[in-house]
Amino acid sequence: MREIQLRGTRAMTSEAPPFWWERPDWRVLALSPASAVYGLVAGRRMRHAPREKVAAPVLCVGNFTVGGSGKTPVAIALAKQARRMQLTPGFLSRGHGGSFARPHVVDAHHDAAKHVGDEPLLLAEHAPVAVTANRAAGAKLLIEQHGCDFLIMDDGFQSARIHIDYALVVVDARFGIGNGRVIPGGPLRAKVVDQLVFTSGLLKMGEGAAADGVVRQAARAGRPIFLAHVEPADPSRFAGGRFLAFAGIGHPEKFFDTVRGAGGEVALSRAFPDHHVYAQDELADLLTLARQEGLRLVTTAKDAARLRHGDTPAGFLDRLDVLDIEAVFELDHVPERIVDETLDAWRQRKMRG
Repeated sequence: MREIQLRGTRAMTSEAPPFWWERPDWRVLALSPASAVYGLVAGRRMRHAPREKVAAPVLCVGNFTVGGSGKTPVAIALAKQARRMQLTPGFLSRGHGGSFARPHVVDAHHDAAKHVGDEPLLLAEHAPVAVTANRAAGAKLLIEQHGCDFLIMDDGFQSARIHIDYALVVVDARFGIGNGRVIPGGPLRAKVVDQLVFTSGLLKMGEGAAADGVVRQAARAGRPIFLAHVEPADPSRFAGGRFLAFAGIGHPEKFFDTVRGAGGEVALSRAFPDHHVYAQDELADLLTLARQEGLRLVTTAKDAARLRHGDTPAGFLDRLDVLDIEAVFELDHVPERIVDETLDAWRQRKMRG
């Protein structure tokens, strides 16, 4: 059957404008004054904002751009490594769409994504997660009440709120840094040169050449370059199956390719904006179409987290498969190296006072 790609009824594939990932054109030129101001302010904040020191090592997993780059599975892989090294990890997250005024430790079984965000729900399956914009307060909560002695900050690289002992910046090999321009003319959160100053290591995720330019720039700056990719946690469940695949993540096409890589046929696909909150009619349309075409529904773990405590049409969850993924480093020793270097930087910080 010929593969068909459908679009979400309320929006296109991502909150990020498509031209951010294309060659610069007149729109980029028109927005260049605003990009220059944004970049100037963001760079100044990263250089000069006071960073509160917390009483535990802090490993930040961030990215240079807006949009999905694979940070969450990387953060989970590093938490697993920390546990293997007899540490007690905890996650710090702002939580997309979170609604708590004070730091809140996520309950993976009872909290809804609309209250804490979808990524924190996934992280909470592996270690305590404090959701708050005040990361220093979240760190204190994890350390004092949950015994965490190793903190992994999911995103927040540019926020300059707390001292980071090791900053691992994840770059997607397929999309790189887009058109290389700063918001609003492109996806960069600040100029690359300003962000590299605070980068401890760069992780190239997946296959592709789009990130090669920034990888070379990081290498010239003396930053170590690591390689990793994502794999389905249980590919045998999808081999030979026919699916209607849908996703509301930064780059949904990566998910569709992962389903194919697991041996599944993506007969139909539907892309929604990043962190999309599904309406009843959208889910009903997906279910009807899947039934008509004799397909299974499949989505990402992040999307499933958003659906978990919502209202879904009768029979929807029975027809739904969730594709869990894992980050796999090309060299097995890299996660241990990153955790070790975070601990070394923290010890040096303590000695300096």
